[in-house]
Amino acid sequence: MSFPRRPDTGTAGRAIPLRTNFFAVRTRSGAVVHPYSVAFDPPVPPAKARRIYQIWEAQARAQGLFRASSGGNGGSESDNATASSGPESLPVFDGRAALYAARPLPFDGPAALFLIDCPAYWDDADELLLQAAMQQQQEALSAAAGLPPGAVARRPPPATKRFQMTVTRLPAFDLQRLAAFLDGLVSDAPLDAIAFLDVLLRARPSLLFTTVGRCFYTPDAAAIIANGAQLWQGFHQSLRPARGQMLINLDVSATAFYQPGPLVEMIAKLLGRNNAAELRSPLLDKDRIKLERTLKNIKILVTHRGHLRRKYRIQRLTQTPANRTLFPLNDSGIEESVANYFLQKYGRQLYFAHLPCIVVGDPARPVYLPLEVCEVVPGQRHLRKLNERQTAEMIKFTCQPPHIRSNKISAGITLLQQQEVDGLADFGVSIDREMATVNARILPAPAISYHPSSKEPMVAQGVTLRSWCVVAFGAEQDYPVTTIQKFVTLLVQTCEECGIYVQNKQPPISYASPFGDIERTLIDAYMVAGDSYQERPQLIVCILPNTGVPLYAEIKRVSDTVIGIATQCIQAKHMFAAKRQYCANVCLKINVKLGGMNSYLSSVQLPFISERPTIVMGADVTHPAMGSLSTQSIAAVVASMDAQCSRYAASIRVQRGRHEHIQDLGGMAIELLKTFFQTCGAKPERIIFYRDGVSEGQFFEVLRREVEALRAACTELEEGYRPTITYVVVQKRHHARFFPIRKEDSDRSGNVLPGTVVETGITHPFEFDFYLCSHPGLQGTSKPTFYHVLFDENRFTSDSLQELTYRLCYLYCRATRSVSVVPPAYYAHLVAARARFHASGEEIAPSDSASVVSGGSGGNGNGGNSGNPYANQIVSVTMSANAPMVGGLIGSTQNQNAQIPAQQHMLSKRFSTASMRTASGLLDGAVRTLIYSPVKPELTRVMYFM
Repeated sequence: MSFPRRPDTGTAGRAIPLRTNFFAVRTRSGAVVHPYSVAFDPPVPPAKARRIYQIWEAQARAQGLFRASSGGNGGSESDNATASSGPESLPVFDGRAALYAARPLPFDGPAALFLIDCPAYWDDADELLLQAAMQQQQEALSAAAGLPPGAVARRPPPATKRFQMTVTRLPAFDLQRLAAFLDGLVSDAPLDAIAFLDVLLRARPSLLFTTVGRCFYTPDAAAIIANGAQLWQGFHQSLRPARGQMLINLDVSATAFYQPGPLVEMIAKLLGRNNAAELRSPLLDKDRIKLERTLKNIKILVTHRGHLRRKYRIQRLTQTPANRTLFPLNDSGIEESVANYFLQKYGRQLYFAHLPCIVVGDPARPVYLPLEVCEVVPGQRHLRKLNERQTAEMIKFTCQPPHIRSNKISAGITLLQQQEVDGLADFGVSIDREMATVNARILPAPAISYHPSSKEPMVAQGVTLRSWCVVAFGAEQDYPVTTIQKFVTLLVQTCEECGIYVQNKQPPISYASPFGDIERTLIDAYMVAGDSYQERPQLIVCILPNTGVPLYAEIKRVSDTVIGIATQCIQAKHMFAAKRQYCANVCLKINVKLGGMNSYLSSVQLPFISERPTIVMGADVTHPAMGSLSTQSIAAVVASMDAQCSRYAASIRVQRGRHEHIQDLGGMAIELLKTFFQTCGAKPERIIFYRDGVSEGQFFEVLRREVEALRAACTELEEGYRPTITYVVVQKRHHARFFPIRKEDSDRSGNVLPGTVVETGITHPFEFDFYLCSHPGLQGTSKPTFYHVLFDENRFTSDSLQELTYRLCYLYCRATRSVSVVPPAYYAHLVAARARFHASGEEIAPSDSASVVSGGSGGNGNGGNSGNPYANQIVSVTMSANAPMVGGLIGSTQNQNAQIPAQQHMLSKRFSTASMRTASGLLDGAVRTLIYSPVKPELTRVMYFM
């Protein structure tokens, strides 16, 4: 399967020049590359492989093995079989298994074996340099004292370990095929040449900076943030093919690392203290558990053994403090406390003996270390999710206006790629120092339509709000009833100004504890609202004391899956400082949650949608966060339900974790196509599918599976039903940035104007893709969205698809301006994120049962088990590989009131959480499975997820 070629070059809009953070990579015609594979015995991870290679490289350089022969031919293997005295040309190593050289390495035969002696303890490798310095000091002291050399005692060198490094010759290649690919003459990318250039351009930065993925970081100018973390600045570097040339994409980056230094200081910050001196009392169990979860696997080094600073990885914390943590001194069985042992062995009185120890080493023979003799090793990335305060500080640290970002990028290309020392010229490679300039266009903005009978902007179709109530999660003294009534009055006035008619202008107000039974609270509020207006309630407005996730998540779980009512959450700070603009934004959300329409575009502006029945879909798959106990991913698909692309329905499945393709897309598509037919009275003749969250390496697999699933769903609905499909991948996780050259082409913040589209210069040499910056830049540097067409039966031109995508960005229902991502993909992301809140419990299941697909096979014409909301919640070891596991269906037209089958109820009892645990945790192979509840059917046809 090949992807569509670019049909043409767009012409719509005003042409402008832009600078981009791409730098041209020039290659010499006829340059030959000699690749080798490298294997280590015993096998080692990449960091250690680099260190072994560096030792070998230093030895080889000392022997002159990388110098060209003095005869000047430099290319004959026979001439290079021995060391030479010509100019030196070093190979480049990727740290794993690939080695590239500009000329053949000097050994005979297809492979060579090298023996390298390295420190037995890798943490002692840095100590070799320390030993050398200490030895020079000792010899200087001996000479000054008139003593013979060696009179001052020397430390024995650390033990060494021998490694075998096998270097195997591979067929040489030139860069001619790469040039043909970049010119569009061949469609298959020469992966070997692209991989070589990537390794070459990353070789030097990888040795000088801390590497995380494709980013290079330095602790210079690090910023300390909350809870023992710090932010490092760095650069992201990747290699991209473009028409006629390869490009380096370079962007500034930042990430969090653990703050190095005394471990006890980090613990103080994790617990919200200013410093370690405030840790005066023993830890509570909840604090110890929190610390253990945070500190697990962090590397520390010990400070109580003088110059021998061994490194360890934290396994856990002891449940007892250091003065009560006992261990056997010897085989006699005599036990001693850690605090007394350190006092007697090292003469060290522990100041924090009331705090627990860390446990390191072999679990069978654990080593206990007091906190105060440990220091956090520098350069460890903070892998856990940042909390709210850390995230805010991260955003502040990384938010940079375009001119500052541009200057940093220009400085970064010089910092990372110093051609005079990198040996790039040996391979015939050079890099431009100026940013690439590309041709762009600014598309005209569409005219948004609101209520036809009003001169002022009002919602296009407003709802009538009759039965509703307000719940304040807090005490009445914190939220006086008069303050709430004042806010409600302003909200009602704003609603009516926006075109939403509110009949009950004084809804009942109740109070509840944010730590109480939220489900009971909302059910009671639901009953009070119904009694006050004698009608089924439509809305519960919830006033929250903070922005914390747990309370918000529980409110949404109960309202979406238990009661079946729309909720609107308000932060208390906005209630106290009520503003009409804030209330107007809330009104937009309330209107669509209750089934209204905020705005639309005329049929003239959406010709592709209005000419023939067309359904616009968006899809996303979200995976469990790093450190999450769940192993499940959530797939969400939304689809338009009108000719204005203003109303959407949604469908959800919970599926095997870390699988990017949507495993029951067929069943989800059937639900949404049926809903479209019931709403519009026609079958869609065309499908536009905007797919979020797919990386380039998954394009072929995801496209093949999902287009087949859409085809199968259409065929299952009706034999011979075959709408034309266009499949577009939407990507925000990229590092392309645009910088205006002329002032008239920028907004007040210095960013590019909304509607800026780039399809040449930095895009694929011949495939159908483009960058679109559809939103105004409010702060920092605007990030465009990248759209790549992988399948196109509708035969879009560049202008037609770009304009359609841009105009849709004005129809995001809770904003009055354009957004950065096309709304169907945006909505799918919101639905998937919302579904995370619908987990109501967990089960522990054997690993084989956890591999089944949720949501049904989609092959029975009714979306799998959509008729039974409980069928997807039970885990059974007797299920087949295609049986449902977990999940709820949204947008389903089937019966949602079936009961739990008795057999499945017994199975859920049989494999309860308790029965799957052992004294040490989960059984081998068992996995944690969250139970997700289905959304109530009365919400499935409105945009409850807004």
